[in-house]
Amino acid sequence: MARKKGREIHGWLIVDKPAGIGSTDDPDATGVLAVALGEATKTVPVLTEALKAYDFTVLWGAETTTDDASGEVTRTSDMRPDEAAIRAALPDFTGEIMQVPPAVSAVRVDGARAYDLAREGETVELAARPLWVESLELLAATSDSADLRMVCGKGGYVRSIARDLGRKLGCLGHVGQLRRIWSGPFDAGDGFAFDRIDRANQAEIEAALLPVQAALTDLPEMQATEIGATRILNGNPGQVLGHAEFGEEVWVSRNGRALCIGRYMGGEVQPSRVFNLG
Repeated sequence: MARKKGREIHGWLIVDKPAGIGSTDDPDATGVLAVALGEATKTVPVLTEALKAYDFTVLWGAETTTDDASGEVTRTSDMRPDEAAIRAALPDFTGEIMQVPPAVSAVRVDGARAYDLAREGETVELAARPLWVESLELLAATSDSADLRMVCGKGGYVRSIARDLGRKLGCLGHVGQLRRIWSGPFDAGDGFAFDRIDRANQAEIEAALLPVQAALTDLPEMQATEIGATRILNGNPGQVLGHAEFGEEVWVSRNGRALCIGRYMGGEVQPSRVFNLG
């Protein structure tokens, strides 16, 4: 997929992934998996900082070792919350909150991943870390479960939300199902079906690719002048048209082609990541 007859391929392939695929902290999650190819990898840090949305189901009455249905049950409860109690608890999980990641997560502890230590039988105490939760909405509720939608920033763990919500309500809880419905500008509804990848030819996959700049919608776009574009592509500050806050991170284009990500320095952009698109 990286090359076709010597031509480099650059862009984003958005996959609607099934459960159990991938190396993320939530391998059982379905939905958006954004794959960066070639020069698109230089935009990954921008996408990482973008908001993401998840639909998930919390199953009441038990905690597990993984905070989802794949783990072993560690505690149970006969209590069940009603809809009013759930709605009343949600504001405590929005805005700037502190969240302890699941024991089985990619958080590093003394250089090792927490999930590796957990598999080796070690008990790890993970520190709470800040998380921005834009919104947490109750979609539906039954006597034994609740369907919710969360929009959050970088580093959010849906499994921790389920665990901590269950504890607050006194009934315990864990994630039963989880779907990432969008990540920054990428939507699961536009994703390439995972089971099509092996059957698709290269032309079909290339046709599904989004351009490098598709991940940059949260940054202001500046237009380079002709001379500015040449300087930027050589790694030097280049003249741009438009306006942004001094020192703000922006992306620069010329005739619809992405040139770089950089800092606006008042009439010029100092490039930090230049795109070599051939």
